[in-house]
Amino acid sequence: MLVSGSASADAQELTGTLAKVKELGYITIGHREASIPFSYLDDKRQPVGFAMDICAKIVDAVKRELKLDKLEVRYQLVTASMRIPLMANGTIDLECGNTTNNAERQQQVWYTNTHFLTASRFVSKVESHIGSIADLKGKTVVAPAGSTNIKQALEFNSRLNLGMTIIPAQDQGEAFLMVETGRAVAFIQDDIVLAGLIANAKDPKAYVISEDAFSRPEPYGVMLRKDDVAFKAVADAATSALYRSPEGAALYAKWFMQPIPPKGANLNIPMSPAMKRAFEKPTDSPDPSTY
Repeated sequence: MLVSGSASADAQELTGTLAKVKELGYITIGHREASIPFSYLDDKRQPVGFAMDICAKIVDAVKRELKLDKLEVRYQLVTASMRIPLMANGTIDLECGNTTNNAERQQQVWYTNTHFLTASRFVSKVESHIGSIADLKGKTVVAPAGSTNIKQALEFNSRLNLGMTIIPAQDQGEAFLMVETGRAVAFIQDDIVLAGLIANAKDPKAYVISEDAFSRPEPYGVMLRKDDVAFKAVADAATSALYRSPEGAALYAKWFMQPIPPKGANLNIPMSPAMKRAFEKPTDSPDPSTY
């Protein structure tokens, strides 16, 4: 009698995303189209990537938490400008990509533990001979609409009086194409995303990523709904266990140190000391100085 009583109490206590997933029988993952190697479409138009693999671990943990025999996973393509609204309105339950965790965004959404550290830089063509942010003075640049990168570009433009023309692009693919076709001299984006786009470009040697950065190291995290304590606890436990285990380093190596689909490009980006520390002591802190 006590057992059935506690079981029904447990069922009643489910709230937020866990209650929603239990009721509907599926969980919806927001993914990106071209955020290599975090979340992108392969040659079969299936979402793959480092963040997608992490989200699969969270989904497994949710399935265990809810004691489900099976849990359907649905996928929803999101863009930089739409990912937060789609999370807030309940369309997606996890956002698996390269979304920067910062204090401003934490007013609207929450994050699980950091899975990558990046900095905002720019890519240009080698033949353009643009070495620094100062060299962008008076030039046309591009960044994705709704991204932290475009905010940083606008801030630098104003503070340094650069007189840049800043064009908002729908996504990374469109932005990179603008540099490729000469409609913009530089594309401002997280350096790891730029590395992925270059690795898959027609002529990777034609492009260079700036040493100058528009930001300090920034943490990426899988995005969750705000104020959903129970769901976040499941996600935090799953990611913490993954990152601390040998599987975490192996997963990193799979996507950053080995050939990846669809073209077999190798980003060849070893895990940084800061990233190693973030995996050893998982944290969801939005503060760059934490790392």
